[in-house]
Amino acid sequence: MSVLLTLVCVNSIHAQDTNDRDDKAIAKRFKFFEKRGSHAVEFAAGSASSEVDYSDAEYELYFRAGYKHHLTSHLNLNITYNKYNVAVKDVFNEGFMSFDINLEYLISPFRNVSPLIYAGGGYNSTNYLESTETKVQGGLGLEFLLIEGVGLKIFGEYNYFFTDNHLDNLVLGDTDDAIIRAGLGLNIYFGGNKKKEALRRKMKTVINSNLIIPYN
Repeated sequence: MSVLLTLVCVNSIHAQDTNDRDDKAIAKRFKFFEKRGSHAVEFAAGSASSEVDYSDAEYELYFRAGYKHHLTSHLNLNITYNKYNVAVKDVFNEGFMSFDINLEYLISPFRNVSPLIYAGGGYNSTNYLESTETKVQGGLGLEFLLIEGVGLKIFGEYNYFFTDNHLDNLVLGDTDDAIIRAGLGLNIYFGGNKKKEALRRKMKTVINSNLIIPYN
């Protein structure tokens, strides 16, 4: 009999621990939708510098616009349009654009400040599509939530091309072309209200988890 009671107690404790973990996970997910959302649009500006065969590469203005969709609280898929120039002092100044797809990981999505890391691939071209090339990129950043649904993002990224003459039209040296881009931007979040309400219904409250029976 004592063994049976022990098993019942252990099972009850295990079930309670499981319920507590589930409740915490639901509460965290709910907090994510409170602070952010399932979708976001991004606008950013900064500077770009090239690593090409010429020396004296200059920093030029860089602009970005994009959209992201959160697959989970931590992970999102984003697509961005990027516009920038490559300039070498007294040699040339050429305009480029790229369309990039990245997987981005938010390290602390339930907090107001979260480091982030992302990587992906892209398609790069001159302004008039005279030269095109594929590339890969990766970056690091930090997002600060200014208010619910609006985040300030600081980031830097490295873009690597699979050719030595796309950016500067020159084959010289042992390394392929590359671009370093850095910027400051805004993430404007939206969506997720239906998911938030579904989570709200799952969350335990005093009414549905600790019923108080009044005594007459």
